[in-house]
Amino acid sequence: MGVYGGFIDAFPMGSVMNRSLKIRTGQCHVHRYMPLLLDHIVAGRIDPSFVITHKLPLTEAAKGYDIFLNKQDKCEKVVLKAA
Repeated sequence: MGVYGGFIDAFPMGSVMNRSLKIRTGQCHVHRYMPLLLDHIVAGRIDPSFVITHKLPLTEAAKGYDIFLNKQDKCEKVVLKAA
């Protein structure tokens, strides 16, 4: 799942055209698939924890956001935990 990015500045559209690339987009049907996916996770058939690269206390949320935003330390997903 991703987040809508709005306007993308400096996108290399000429390069896309020169390579005859097709760009497809769409929204993820989160509400449709979430119950089924959660059932698989609870049953142990799916382990999504491989995407979690950083675990931080809630008090370090700003630091976690900065690490994610700037893709420092090979960050993929930050999980914040309450104390």
